[in-house]
Amino acid sequence: MGIRLKKNAVDLGIVAKDGPIMLSFYRDLLGFRHEGDIPFPMGGVMHRLWCGDSLIKIVVPEPSPDKFPEKEGITGAFGYRYWTMIVENLEEIMADCKAYGSEIITPITTIRPGVTIGIVTDPEGNLVEFVEQE
Repeated sequence: MGIRLKKNAVDLGIVAKDGPIMLSFYRDLLGFRHEGDIPFPMGGVMHRLWCGDSLIKIVVPEPSPDKFPEKEGITGAFGYRYWTMIVENLEEIMADCKAYGSEIITPITTIRPGVTIGIVTDPEGNLVEFVEQE
């Protein structure tokens, strides 16, 4: 049967240790629109940000988790490892992320004709991929 989407986007939840630093990356650096904050049902707060039609939920639980994401890049572990945004200003984004202090996991690389990528970490080590297509 399959799913029947009512929205042509996926919402993403990112569990964070430091809400303000994560907001500075996603809201201030990348320019996601901050809809507002709501209490998280299991304790803490959820910051709601929009990236196009996708809702990015930065959840800051209380108490704070102790585990951090794997540091070995995309193939360093199994499970959800990264998320991708299709962009039209890859060089600018990568330069801004580098100036911000993000770790560059994959510098700007053409992976096939007409498709160029760059991968960075957010402030808590989550992998974020940007793809530019001709």
